[in-house]
Amino acid sequence: MSNGGLLHFLRRIRRKLVIYVRYRHFGSLRRVRDRYLQLMLDCLTGSIYQDPPLKALGNENFDPTLREYGWDWPSVAHSMIGRRRMGNLRQLAEEVLFNQVSGDFIETGVWRGGACIYLKAVLEAYGVKGRRIWAADSFAGLPPPNETAYPADTGDKFHTYEELAVPLEEVKRNFERYGLLDEQVVFLKGWFKDTLPGAPTGPLAILRMDGDMYESTMDALVSLYDRVSPGGYVIVDDYRVVDGCRKAVDEFRARRGIDDEIVEIDGVGVYWQKTGRA
Repeated sequence: MSNGGLLHFLRRIRRKLVIYVRYRHFGSLRRVRDRYLQLMLDCLTGSIYQDPPLKALGNENFDPTLREYGWDWPSVAHSMIGRRRMGNLRQLAEEVLFNQVSGDFIETGVWRGGACIYLKAVLEAYGVKGRRIWAADSFAGLPPPNETAYPADTGDKFHTYEELAVPLEEVKRNFERYGLLDEQVVFLKGWFKDTLPGAPTGPLAILRMDGDMYESTMDALVSLYDRVSPGGYVIVDDYRVVDGCRKAVDEFRARRGIDDEIVEIDGVGVYWQKTGRA
């Protein structure tokens, strides 16, 4: 096992020990909480009712393997990130709660809202009222590539997929379906270059980026990375499958001298824990 793999394994063991020590006297409550959050994951990913995918990626039948890794676009379910990335989001959210890492949670690029809904469910399950969920999106799909300013986005076709344009009111209704729309959920509507620099978030404990493109990913990093608290997490949804996204992350980390270990989630998404001020 490599040093990186060993460190990741030790972090998982530590996380489980923290959960056990802090909540060992509340076994029944813990079981109810786990069942609620597991049911939320099953529903949000469409796994529980085997939601067939949209035809945009060529598949027409539900495939549990594709849904596990987020390799299809569900026709009805509220998230396309798959079970593994959704489960990782819960683990990291719980860890910042247990370790009292200060800050709100934000996702840049929310589609139908599923990941943000799940983060709100985690706060609900633990009775947390002092943190907010920020959902940043154009709610009109992705922008056409600005190939002059961002050559890494040359030829990008995400803006041509109408399936990726989900109106704000629809996302709000999705929160309402789970009883999770309240004042703790804040929506930032517009292109990231316009909304993120002045977003009044304060400190962030989780920054989850799902903007696909170089431009969208770099906009999120430039505007929000410095707000991530030490001990907080930066999650990149498409790092292993979208070249522009990966290039933006690599360039930003190199420019800032960030050497925090990049941890794999499922062969698509990655994350790292911010350990210093770089």
